[in-house]
Amino acid sequence: MGLRKSNLPEPLREVVDRGYPRDVDGLIAQLRGGDTEQRRWAVRDLMAHPQAAAALGTHLIDEREPVVREAIFLALGTMASEESVNALLPLLRSEDAKLRNGAIEVLSGLPRVIGPRISALLLDADPDVRIFTVNLLGDLRHEQVTQWLQQVLLSDREVNVVAAAIEVMAETGEPEHIEALRETRKRFADDPFIGFAVDVAIERIRAS
Repeated sequence: MGLRKSNLPEPLREVVDRGYPRDVDGLIAQLRGGDTEQRRWAVRDLMAHPQAAAALGTHLIDEREPVVREAIFLALGTMASEESVNALLPLLRSEDAKLRNGAIEVLSGLPRVIGPRISALLLDADPDVRIFTVNLLGDLRHEQVTQWLQQVLLSDREVNVVAAAIEVMAETGEPEHIEALRETRKRFADDPFIGFAVDVAIERIRAS
């Protein structure tokens, strides 16, 4: 009689020879020189070393394996430190959409440490950085989100940045923010899209 499948022994997990010293320098060397599984293990071990945040961020730019990238994003989010934020912010300028979106997702979960940086990001000379910062605000659990959005609505001169802020305000705004939306429509009176977006946002706020 054959054994039932449930009675068969569990297969042994493959033993991964990491072959690098277990200190921070050794783990960083493993991150840079190991195979995919070794790099993933290095990231997991470096999670316990906040001083490795910069090295993780630097490696993330060149890493091509999604499983390792995901591990690095998880590690930086778990560190939840100024160093991890410093490692992630340069990715807002990356042309790799997956890196940008990954950074935005992690940063939006770090309201305490990213909060003090938002105002400066919204004044960045690069309008794309300002747009990505507005996108970040859409998921950021911070009491100043609508205040920052109003800053954009009332002062930013780039129509695409303002349009992004209107979209987020439509989801997060309260009736007291309708006046800022109306002022935005006046500022861009010659832009029919902004007028349409403002009307939609006001309607959503009133309906919520």
